[in-house]
Amino acid sequence: MREVFQQELREVRERLVEIAELVAVSIENATTAFNESNVSLAETVIADDTRIDVAAAELDELAINILARQQPVARDLRVVVSALRISASLERMGDMAEHIAQLARYRFPDKVVPKSLRGTFKEMGALDVEIARKLVELLMTEDVAIAEHIRNEDDKIDALHLSVFDKVLGETWKGEAIDTVDATLASRYHERFADHAVSISKKVQYLATGDWSPVD
Repeated sequence: MREVFQQELREVRERLVEIAELVAVSIENATTAFNESNVSLAETVIADDTRIDVAAAELDELAINILARQQPVARDLRVVVSALRISASLERMGDMAEHIAQLARYRFPDKVVPKSLRGTFKEMGALDVEIARKLVELLMTEDVAIAEHIRNEDDKIDALHLSVFDKVLGETWKGEAIDTVDATLASRYHERFADHAVSISKKVQYLATGDWSPVD
């Protein structure tokens, strides 16, 4: 029975990594679709979000069954409870990627944001992709140094997010109302994607060390 239990715990960890990999692909495709006005790629992201949702739901079911049957304690309990919380954050990251792709689809064949903001969003997208890749590595290794890297990248996205608001609220902004709405929404989606990654980093730190010290 103990060997079966340990195998189930390994499966929980493996499934978290698999979901994180799906999210990494999703945000990479979403940011490309957004920046290049690629409607075909946007449709792919939107369709594939169901895979993330299903994978997260199946992981939650596995974790709940483990809790009910095995009644884990100590670190094993932390693994299962953390997995439930991490899967929820990964599912939300998938949603953020989908929202970014939806903006690209809605505005096709036009670009989502005016030329003056495209460099900012290209940078935000690249940071989100980097964070998603690092998150996969973090879930595989539980290396808390990677959590610190994710936090630092999130700080950069926060600064870019604020710069978007400064731009659209500034006196020199010449965008129309729909440009303001799209830029604000897109910036928020990028920022929230990174925030969920930081939240996962905290949980992995807790899983690895048993310490709930804040990462951010």
